[in-house]
Amino acid sequence: MNSGHRNRNNLADSFPQDIDPADQWVLDPETGEFRLDLTAATVPAARTPMSPRTPRTAPGATPERSGPGDGGRSGGDDGPGGRAARRRGGKAGKPRRRRALKWTAGVAALVLVAGCGGAYYAYQHFNKNISSVEVQVGNDADRPKAAEGAMNILVIGTDSRVGLGREYGDEGSPGHADTTLLFHVSKDRSNATVMSIPRDLMVPIPECQTGTKKIAGTARAMFNESLGQEGRDPGCTWTTVEKMTGIHIDHFMMVNFEAVKTLSTAVGGVEVCAAKDINDPDSHLKMSKGKHVVQGDEALAFVRTRHAVGYGGDLTRIPLQQQFISSMIRKIKSSDTLTSPTKLWNLADAATKALTVDSKINDVNKLKDLALDLSSVNTKNITFTTVPVLDSTEKGESGRLVLKEPDAKQLFGMIAGDKSLTDVPGQADASAAAAPSAAPTTEAPAAPQVDAKSVRVTVRNGTGTTGQAAKAVTALQGKGFTQAGPGSNAEPSAASVISYPAGKADQAAALAAALGLPDTAAQQSSKLGAKDALVVTLGKDYGAGGGAPAAAVPTEAPKDLQRVQADDENLCAK
Repeated sequence: MNSGHRNRNNLADSFPQDIDPADQWVLDPETGEFRLDLTAATVPAARTPMSPRTPRTAPGATPERSGPGDGGRSGGDDGPGGRAARRRGGKAGKPRRRRALKWTAGVAALVLVAGCGGAYYAYQHFNKNISSVEVQVGNDADRPKAAEGAMNILVIGTDSRVGLGREYGDEGSPGHADTTLLFHVSKDRSNATVMSIPRDLMVPIPECQTGTKKIAGTARAMFNESLGQEGRDPGCTWTTVEKMTGIHIDHFMMVNFEAVKTLSTAVGGVEVCAAKDINDPDSHLKMSKGKHVVQGDEALAFVRTRHAVGYGGDLTRIPLQQQFISSMIRKIKSSDTLTSPTKLWNLADAATKALTVDSKINDVNKLKDLALDLSSVNTKNITFTTVPVLDSTEKGESGRLVLKEPDAKQLFGMIAGDKSLTDVPGQADASAAAAPSAAPTTEAPAAPQVDAKSVRVTVRNGTGTTGQAAKAVTALQGKGFTQAGPGSNAEPSAASVISYPAGKADQAAALAAALGLPDTAAQQSSKLGAKDALVVTLGKDYGAGGGAPAAAVPTEAPKDLQRVQADDENLCAK
């Protein structure tokens, strides 16, 4: 992984020791935007109207007065949006503040995206901090289809101890995917779903590529082994999640122990709540019943604790993490953070140093666009949930988990189909439009004008995965196509095709609907005669998540699904 990282530089090297970095973000009166001006803190404000506040005076120098009416004051809150900016702006101040708040909302949005991760200023100066990994996740034909316009970001919290000494035990461990969240943002940006994936979940870990090294897959292992172990990088976790869920991932962000400490400190602490006294010697958390503001080591102890809450396992730790992240989102979006240039600077500095991202978003301009795109999501429409699971009953898997079906598939289908877990006006129409084209109407007949029992069908497997033709035949027979049967294997292909003779377009359309394929999959063939069967050649686009027939986008969440709303301020660790 180190080969794909950029070198990090110390931001302090860019500034004189006696200058606050926040002083060098200046308001441009022409655009209403803030920009970095490395000379702003050394030029008197009276001659530099774009300076956010009066510069600090060097030792032994005579203080210079600011503009008329300033009273000679310097420092204070006369940064972007401060008293001096309001005086200079006059009536124009409101539009400028709106632009500024729109920009700072983007900072909050990136913290929201990264969960326990962080935020970025959209300025070139922070490029020096960004670390990235060039991940390899295979060809698009081998991956789930994306819901157009929606966005899925995989957030990985690693428990790597590399460089941390013995403070957290397991010294030098390359770490695992200890805390993993799939952050889904809807196409219309009206809502978001954050799905936690338990580290103890038993899953197949597929073969993956890191640089020039190919790492063999594992038929069954704990999910957290998808990172760090055997040299696996975030791309391996990315591939594992796509294969397990059938959800297309766009980007990843990865954080370590230090990120929680530095980010919680940068925002001045995060409020959490305990429903009872907590004393966990493993995480070093000692907390009395009630609400507390935590930061640094105590914040890290809170998100790591599990032995002193609930049933003592990973599933009881996840709601604590969701509570913490929700509270951090609220803190970042609060006015006391958004209107403080120093807090925003410290937060962005901590975040860009703490996060590792995929190489497609390792530039602050791209991150700025991402932040502004996501900033419109209302906190009340952000729902945290956990993959539905059961205790494993397999020998040797005590304490491990397995997917609870059909609940897990139902939740995955909602996310893949861009269906919200919160009630958002207009979302039903938006999710239907954004759903993958392969999703058929729920329990709809193949076609009203077609007698499915009379349609002869031969199914050939061109997916490259054994057994898919048999699955498709079973699915078709269950939908009334009783004359469907398997044929010989076909050469692997990306797209499925339904070949039909002249005069049988309606039958082909019915087959496409029954298999969850787009209408364009049906193609008339001059090689087939009127007495020939229709031929279905399955491609790699057949279905989602292991090749199963694509299901309709679920309209309701599974019963008893664990949920946490990001705007709930009364959550307490039990």
